[in-house]
Amino acid sequence: MQISSSSNSITIVGNIKTVSDFQEIKSSIDSIISEHKNITLNIVDSLSITSSVIGYFNKIVLKDQINLNMNIGNQKLFELINDLNLTTTFKAKKA
Repeated sequence: MQISSSSNSITIVGNIKTVSDFQEIKSSIDSIISEHKNITLNIVDSLSITSSVIGYFNKIVLKDQINLNMNIGNQKLFELINDLNLTTTFKAKKA
């Protein structure tokens, strides 16, 4: 997995599957939310997402009141987010 960020946007390329992926995503988002309350997250091609990442996204949206806009490139991952009833919470859309 590779992650890049600029201003209030984060782009993730590759599969999100390990604890270190979660830590890298959390670290990147934490540095952005210190300055921005609106974040755009582009998940380019990941087939999966770990439960710890989903839990962290839930926390920043519901507890920290961060406005998360998620653009998902992979249809299967988009369907998973939809099946978990998180499409509205994460403002997820198919990229």
